[in-house]
Amino acid sequence: MRRALLFITHQTERYDYLQSVEIALLGGCRKIQLRMKDATPEEVERTGRRALDMCNDFHADLYIDDHVEICQHLQATGVHLGKSDMPPAKARQYLGKDFVIGGTANTFDDICSLLAQGVDYIGLGPFSFTRTKKNLSPVLGQEGYRDIMERCRKANIRLPVIAIGGITRKDIPELMQTGIAGIALSSAILSTDNPVEETKFILQQLNAL
Repeated sequence: MRRALLFITHQTERYDYLQSVEIALLGGCRKIQLRMKDATPEEVERTGRRALDMCNDFHADLYIDDHVEICQHLQATGVHLGKSDMPPAKARQYLGKDFVIGGTANTFDDICSLLAQGVDYIGLGPFSFTRTKKNLSPVLGQEGYRDIMERCRKANIRLPVIAIGGITRKDIPELMQTGIAGIALSSAILSTDNPVEETKFILQQLNAL
């Protein structure tokens, strides 16, 4: 996941979930997380099936947020688990070794706990305030990422860390210097006048760093 862009689906007044998936794919993003917090499992699976078809057309990876069973049913690339979801160790027993499991962390201690549970990557945040997430944890900012990533290096923790939460294009160069593997974006792309071109620009920015 080095210098990766993970797009997180978001429904807005302009775009529904599947339209947001299409935007990211057309812009060149090849890692999509289907996040539908207020939807029923049936809605998530139905949308996920269509999203997976779209991702397969673009040779992209699809990660399902929260729903371990749906990830398995669809044979998606993997699942991302928040702190109130199934514990990653239990998800690993359920899914086996062929699925990618990511976990949400807000602190260095969270990362250590997730490492012990066998996750494949960390979603660390929030970077700053974001309206796409309820019950927001304290924001980390650039200094928070620098501190946590330095502690990871000293502890020889090599899990890929993806920064998430309120990141804008101007934050990316300095944020990538902290040692993270990539960034997760949603509103920063969908709120622009041309989100496909914005996705392309951000990928070019990441590749140039």
